[in-house]
Amino acid sequence: MAYTNLDYLRTITEGNKAMIRDMIEMFLQQVPGFITNLNHLYQTGNYAALGKEAHKAKSSLQIMGMTELELEMKRFQLKTIDGTEVESYPVHIGHFETQCNGAIAELKVVLATL
Repeated sequence: MAYTNLDYLRTITEGNKAMIRDMIEMFLQQVPGFITNLNHLYQTGNYAALGKEAHKAKSSLQIMGMTELELEMKRFQLKTIDGTEVESYPVHIGHFETQCNGAIAELKVVLATL
């Protein structure tokens, strides 16, 4: 299963391999922090900050072509704003973590080819 689609990244960088490498490396550095923060903010019940963190993560997902997960994070963010369906929050966080970990493995392979 492919987690990423780098077409958008290639388009915005005009195929510049150094820029592609930089963007992938930035994603690899940021995602573990997003995962940690999402889990911590949920566990502490700080849902307003949780929604803000989901919002910050969306742009990284967009750049790596993770469209479905980006849309899920948008829905998740809206739930946190409204304070609704709190029982679904761990599911969204779990999806984010699983798919991003898959993307990290995938992107490490891509980096090796640049």
